Amino acid sequence: MHPFRGMRDSTEPLILVLIDVFMIDKNTIQTAVDQWLAKGDYYLVDVEMTPDDRIVIEIDHADGVWIEDCADLSRHLQETLGDELGDYELEVGSAGIGQPFKVIQQYRNHVGKEVEVLQQDGQKVQGILKSVDDEGSHFTVTVKEKQHVEGKKRPVLAEVDKTYAVSEVKYCKYLLNFK
Repeated sequence: MHPFRGMRDSTEPLILVLIDVFMIDKNTIQTAVDQWLAKGDYYLVDVEMTPDDRIVIEIDHADGVWIEDCADLSRHLQETLGDELGDYELEVGSAGIGQPFKVIQQYRNHVGKEVEVLQQDGQKVQGILKSVDDEGSHFTVTVKEKQHVEGKKRPVLAEVDKTYAVSEVKYCKYLLNFK
C-alpha cells in the first residue's frame, strides 16, 4: 500500500521541491566587518539589512572616511562572504556628517566641536561637546545661557555645562557650521 494513499484525490505523483535559500544574518556580516576593522583605526557605526535586499554598512574614523577604504571593505566582504551575500546589494559608506551619533566613539571623536542635542521634550540645545564619561553613558555640552547676576538689571550670557544621559536624548549630532 502506498504510504500517501488517501491523502489526495489526484493520481498524479506527489512532488516535493526543496529550495536551498541562502539567508545571511546580521551577525555573519558584522563578524566579517570586524575582521577588516581589526587592521586599522576605523570603527563600525551600523549594519542595516533593508527590506529591499540591501545591506548598508556605515563605518567611521576620527579623521574621516576615505572612499578607497570603503571600496576595500566592500571587496573584503565579497571575498569573505561570497555566495552568502546572494542577491543582496552591498553598500559601504561613512556614517554621514551631520547625522545623529549612533555609537559612543562618534561622541568621543567630536569632543571640542559644536553639537546639537534634541532632548526628549523636543527642545534643541546647541553647544560645544565638552566630554564623554568613561562608560559612554553620559556626555556634557557647554551651552550659552542667560543668567541673572546679582547687582545687574539684565541677564548676562554665561557658559553653562549640561550633562545628558545618552539613552535619554532623541539625538546628538555634529552641527555643521558654514560661518
